Amino acid sequence: MSYRLARTVLLTAVVAGLAITACTRIAEPEKPARAVPSDAQMIASIRAAGDREKSIIDVNPLRDPGVTMLQDGAGADERRGAYQDAADKLDQALKLSPNSPDLLQERAEVAIRLKDYPRAEQLARKSWELGPRLGPLCARNWQTIKELRFHAGDDAGAATADKWVKQCHVEGVPRY
Repeated sequence: MSYRLARTVLLTAVVAGLAITACTRIAEPEKPARAVPSDAQMIASIRAAGDREKSIIDVNPLRDPGVTMLQDGAGADERRGAYQDAADKLDQALKLSPNSPDLLQERAEVAIRLKDYPRAEQLARKSWELGPRLGPLCARNWQTIKELRFHAGDDAGAATADKWVKQCHVEGVPRY
């Protein structure tokens, strides 16, 4: 083989190799699958945030007996897994008391059970806007938002909501 022919064959092989290499994507390491909490886990976390909050502030408004009856019925429906029935009862209660922060938060939690995540976040935010903005209800509001932001893949939004959960706490005056 002549020198020119050998050089041409070698050059062709190198160019073909480079072309193949250029077309081949270097495999990026796969990110581990993100563990998204179930609806039941989100609800448990939300309610635990309210239970954990031992703030000096805990507002419990007087309730209309009709609203209380609907609220209790919704709780029973939710415990037995009848989430749509619970939502219907809470919607009726909200017609009687539309600006009740605790009813709005309960309805947000049922919306999670019904997989209506945008509505759940909307209700939790409205509950916070109308509520005391401190104490257990505030912690449940922001924990709801945190859980929903995380569920949606919005880590920055979840981190911001987590900061708000912590701001719901008000220390009492030390008594000696």
